[in-house]
Amino acid sequence: MNHSKEIKDVFPNLPERIIGLGELSYNLWWSWHPAARMLFKMIDRPAWKESVHNPVRMLREIPRKILESAANNPDFLQHYDTLLSRFHNELKAKSCWFTENVAAAECLPVAYFSAEYGLHHSLPFYAGGLGFLAGDHLKECSDLGIPVTAVGFMYPEGYLRQKIRVDGWQEHADEVLDRDAAPIERVFNKEGQQLIVKVPFIDPPVHVAVWKVSVGNVPLYLMDTDIELNDPWNRLISARLYTGDIEQRLRQEIVLGIGGREILDTLGIRHSVLHLNEGHPAFALLEKVRERMEDGLSFEDAAGQVRATTVFTTHTPVPAGHDVFPFHLMDKYFSSYYPMLGLDRDAFLQMGIHPEKPAEGFNMTAFALRMSGYHNGVSKKHGEVARKMWQPLWPELKEEDVPIDSITNGIHVPTWIEPKMELLFNKYLGQDWLKDHDNPGIWKSVDDIPDKELWQAYIWVKIKLVNFIRERTRKRWVEDRTSPLNVVAGGTLLDPMTLTIGFARRFASYKRADLIFHDLERLKKLLNNRWRPLQIIFAGKAHPADDDGKRILQRIFNFADNPDFGGRIAFVENYDEQLAQYMVHGVDLWLNNPVPPMEASGTSGMKAALNGVPHLSILDGWWIEGYNGKNGWAFEGNGDKSDAESIYNLLEQKIIPLYYNLDDNGMPHNWVKIMKEAIKNTGAGFSARRMVKEYVAKFYHKALKSVV
Repeated sequence: MNHSKEIKDVFPNLPERIIGLGELSYNLWWSWHPAARMLFKMIDRPAWKESVHNPVRMLREIPRKILESAANNPDFLQHYDTLLSRFHNELKAKSCWFTENVAAAECLPVAYFSAEYGLHHSLPFYAGGLGFLAGDHLKECSDLGIPVTAVGFMYPEGYLRQKIRVDGWQEHADEVLDRDAAPIERVFNKEGQQLIVKVPFIDPPVHVAVWKVSVGNVPLYLMDTDIELNDPWNRLISARLYTGDIEQRLRQEIVLGIGGREILDTLGIRHSVLHLNEGHPAFALLEKVRERMEDGLSFEDAAGQVRATTVFTTHTPVPAGHDVFPFHLMDKYFSSYYPMLGLDRDAFLQMGIHPEKPAEGFNMTAFALRMSGYHNGVSKKHGEVARKMWQPLWPELKEEDVPIDSITNGIHVPTWIEPKMELLFNKYLGQDWLKDHDNPGIWKSVDDIPDKELWQAYIWVKIKLVNFIRERTRKRWVEDRTSPLNVVAGGTLLDPMTLTIGFARRFASYKRADLIFHDLERLKKLLNNRWRPLQIIFAGKAHPADDDGKRILQRIFNFADNPDFGGRIAFVENYDEQLAQYMVHGVDLWLNNPVPPMEASGTSGMKAALNGVPHLSILDGWWIEGYNGKNGWAFEGNGDKSDAESIYNLLEQKIIPLYYNLDDNGMPHNWVKIMKEAIKNTGAGFSARRMVKEYVAKFYHKALKSVV
């Protein structure tokens, strides 16, 4: 969307003087630059809010006279010219991280494949942490100038638009993405029509329409099967993320891996390294092997080259979280593919068999591990868990020698920092702190922020969270005529002056969202304490097929409706990236209590800590590395009863007294001290910048040396 004429077609009301707004609106660069968001907000604040912070939708719907007013406003134009110049300069600034000891004639991109991407709530192509990790990875690669091309699915029905019945049961509400009112573009062929690509080796044929999301300098190509060329079942392949139908799930992953490779070939995009984010896109490896065999290589030699240039990141410490497909379905879709690789059926299927569960089916993680040369978990603890889980693939090695490394996840700091906090950091950490934010030394200056300024900024953000939840609940009541019970449970009774715990994540049973309700009488006393009350905000979705998760969610919703809990429990429905932003910025304490060792990483806690929200967590995932005794609270996992007891004890004996320990001016200095420690310990060590630099140093750089 680079040309004035094309932009004019999409935004006919946009004056020529500010035509650059159209180009900017189609690049998610604006989503992590507050000055860019402010530019749209300056045009018309109500319109920005009404669009739910979606500039494409806003510019399409706003009256021309408002845009003309902006185009004639000197103050706006000064801001516009400065911002557009910065935007264009950053997009032109391409760098290449090849060094002199890597022989390469050109800087070929890394191809990054993922089933989901969490980029912004205007593009609901995500279910949770895996997607947000992928989105943060792309944003950081753009910031660092690392050449990456990404591939995924465009899910017009998203993952799940959650609607809670009056009895607390989760239902799915249909809401199809308006593709023309989102920051996503059609990719056109030479004839000026949307590019349609046929997925090879699947019958009946499946075709995908190709879309593009610009993530700064990183292009993300998304596939859409909802086109007339496809039969009805095939049209649904990309309808929704993580379908429960096992055959449709297999077809999704064939299209993602093999179709994704075909798109890159059709677009003429050569790449040096393949990075698979989880096992869902692993069939892309088969196409890489087959293509090399067409050049005359044997299967063994082709597979060796593919391994040497492939990185595989596993996020799943839960055995049930790994996709396993029955052999009869593999035969149905791959029987004609076996001979193309020079393999018989048994040799092909052996690539995906778990040695200890050979009859279970074709395991996508086992396949990805066998066919990639570089493997990692997403925290040090998860690396240990993954080595133990997958040691049978390397029976000759000791568990500690299994070649699965670890790179602890990190968060994209510019995306997740609250703008008011960023202004505070600009003042005390220096105007250029963000350019070098993975340097731990920079964060020492957090101690220079006066307690009063940090606390006042935080309280402003907390009030903003409570107001957002109240307004969201009010709109649901007015527009959907929801029950008053939903209004109460949705958070209308929240008090911004009360110590507030946040719990927001996917409602899988192992995450134990209802653990804090283990002793109801003890919890009621904490919630209803007249002088030092507690309140808890819950948000999250259960997978549509996960009835256990739905029952946990229902239980919490019903507690939120129960007057015995004093209106101190809230369940905010339809958790999305926008609500996540408000929650990690505005609660007082972030709670995390999964069954260990099932928390691979836990990036939501990092996002909260970055904004001065201390962590109360079981010692699992990133918190084993992140906890230093001064930046939050930790407890060991010893079963539901013991873990709940630990949470109650910490709240009663340490957390609540500390929060309400105020000086004569109402300042909780000792609490602010912990807030500062949380910020200092997170900003550098758990940033996506540190994470991406590790991928480059540990994997990408080495894999490049094997490029043929």
